[in-house]
Amino acid sequence: MARQTSRDLLADARRVVPELTPEQARRAPGRVLIDVREQDEWDQGHIPGAMHLSRGYLETRIEDSVPDRSTPLTLYCAGGIRSLLAGRALREMGYEDVVSMSGGFDAWKQAGLEFVVPRALSPDQKIRYSRHLLIPEVGEEGQGKLLDARVLLIGAGGLGCPAALYLAAAGVGTLGLVDFDTVDLSNLQRQVLHTQDRIGMRKTESARIALTALNPDVQVVEHNEVLNSESAPRLFRDYDIVVNGCDNFPTRYLANDVALFERKPLVDGGIFRFEGQVTTILPFASPCYRCRYPAPPPPEEAPSCAEAGVLGVLPGIVGVLQATEVVKLIVGCGEPLAGRLLAIDALDMRFREFRVPRDPACPVCGENPTITEPIDYEGFCAAPHTVSADGGPALAVLG
Repeated sequence: MARQTSRDLLADARRVVPELTPEQARRAPGRVLIDVREQDEWDQGHIPGAMHLSRGYLETRIEDSVPDRSTPLTLYCAGGIRSLLAGRALREMGYEDVVSMSGGFDAWKQAGLEFVVPRALSPDQKIRYSRHLLIPEVGEEGQGKLLDARVLLIGAGGLGCPAALYLAAAGVGTLGLVDFDTVDLSNLQRQVLHTQDRIGMRKTESARIALTALNPDVQVVEHNEVLNSESAPRLFRDYDIVVNGCDNFPTRYLANDVALFERKPLVDGGIFRFEGQVTTILPFASPCYRCRYPAPPPPEEAPSCAEAGVLGVLPGIVGVLQATEVVKLIVGCGEPLAGRLLAIDALDMRFREFRVPRDPACPVCGENPTITEPIDYEGFCAAPHTVSADGGPALAVLG
């Protein structure tokens, strides 16, 4: 049997893998674009929206990235050769619609078409975030998005502590903390950023010490101020996503409304004794807090802002779920808890999901809104607008 030359292999590949010019590939709708070049080539620039599966790992990773073999695929490399051979390999694996871009990325650039140069990670960052880089849904591009992201956490207490801890570990570049309370001995049962030797210190300062010790990539911005109708719009405007870990009605409604007005995604959490809840609010694209509860209850019916007790580990569960939602929103993968309320019963260890529809009569995000500016609700707590505890009493509002 005669041996095949490289020319023979290419000829065989062209018989089973059609080719598109860069302009044709740009105009082809509904196709998954896959870059099969090596990591260093990808780092120098790639086509926006492309998935990176280097040629050496293509066959072993394609099924996780594209499980449906009927998905239309367009492959490209530097000059159009590796992508042809990769296309033939995918056809042999049963992928039905695979094409190669002729001329590759070089031809794409020469045609003057758009490309992006991803953020370059330092050698230390490549080691620190190596487990993220191995996940196709994150990779270097997703890690770059995390490093560029700005997340505001309302409260450095039970929910804010684990959420901030894991967001810092994930490499979220800027974390803002809104809290004006100080560390108390009673906090240490669950507020894992704070320590015995920092009792009496501002919670934002204590949290900054812990977070920067964990990850020097992260900038921690302290906002030692009350969250109210004046400060909230200014603070929210400077961040991409808001994480709500407050413990009272005034702040919960204020955070919801201002997130909508400033069009910032809001990841909301609450805890109470053995129960927790998490949801994500996408402004004007998902139901908001007022879709379920248009207005706060009368002050005399509101739960006390004094803690009713909480299992110390429960904030960790809810806070980490909130951090997971934030990472997904930044990277752009998975499905957020938008329109869904995840309820946790730690005593029986049960998770339940409730669908929440948008309310067309919602006073903030409905068809004819009646609330168009932030409201400072008064009279619910002895210290109105406190943003320091765990979200416990708010669970009564969440249902």
